[in-house]
Amino acid sequence: MRSRTPAWARWALLIVLTAGGSAAMAPLDVPSPALFAGLLVATALALGGLPVAVPRPVTGTAQAVIGVVIGVLAQPDTLAGLAGQWVPVLLVSVATLAVSMAAGLLLGLRRGITPLTGMLALTAGGASGLVAMSRDLGGDDRTVAVVQYLRVGIVTATMPVVAAVGFGAAGGSGPDASGSAPLVVDVGYLAFCAVAGTVLARVARVPAGALLGPMTVAIAVNLAGWSFGATPPVPLVEVAYAVIGWQAGARFTRESLRTVLEALLPAAALVVGVIVACAGLGLLLSTLTGTTALDGYLATTPGGVYAVLATAVSAGTDVTFVMAVQVLRVIVMLLVMPAIARLAGRALP
Repeated sequence: MRSRTPAWARWALLIVLTAGGSAAMAPLDVPSPALFAGLLVATALALGGLPVAVPRPVTGTAQAVIGVVIGVLAQPDTLAGLAGQWVPVLLVSVATLAVSMAAGLLLGLRRGITPLTGMLALTAGGASGLVAMSRDLGGDDRTVAVVQYLRVGIVTATMPVVAAVGFGAAGGSGPDASGSAPLVVDVGYLAFCAVAGTVLARVARVPAGALLGPMTVAIAVNLAGWSFGATPPVPLVEVAYAVIGWQAGARFTRESLRTVLEALLPAAALVVGVIVACAGLGLLLSTLTGTTALDGYLATTPGGVYAVLATAVSAGTDVTFVMAVQVLRVIVMLLVMPAIARLAGRALP
């Protein structure tokens, strides 16, 4: 009976439940509520015998939108904050990525999880980008989605406590992510970066090009000063997040869900280990650059970039430095991940 449910009814159910779930999660400060709601709803429908196949062009468009969202972070004023300190910042950023990837390889020792999937699932920074590109890189996007947002949740929940107890930081509200440009400029900017980036990525045959191409174009436009303050419209971004969640959730089976659930406890332990290691790298960064220990900690925290920004603003820290390091790590990670995934796929069983 379930298998005879028409496709339009499944899509209607998927959209309505995702919208409701996203609205319910938003006040709870759940990271990327539309993606998380889409993942849960699509998983529930798939396990209930009502799977919805998300067309590849739709997921490709969603990846392009997410790529532009990430590219918007690369503002000239932000990255200029690293002037004169880029060597220690780059070294510590690479070390942060190495620590999180090593933890991911340990997760990949578990039955049912490949080393590549484990690495993608625990790599610090750019959770939505990693989930969006993981399937194209050969990983299991279902496991990557669940573990990545477990990581973001743990980091986001513990960071204010550590900042307050360990460094005396005060609390604060999140940043205003809205742009200053008119809606037509926002839409035009998104369309240009998405289309141009997708075309260039196809010509260059870049792995995960649907995300990396638009991201690269958005970074170039921003650094050239040609963005006019544009940001992708929030409703379109939320739809893109939901599609990425659907893409992963629709492929769940009872067996794959059992594998993911069994991995949550060891994944959580590894996340805590990564947080501690990154805190140590933050202290090293503060020593090398002369910034405060709180600046170093916030700059190297493995995820939760908007929570990091809120804490940095409320604590009166060097916000530009903190955000520059966070943004640099995300960009470097997403740009090198296809090459690392290719090497890992050849070297690892």
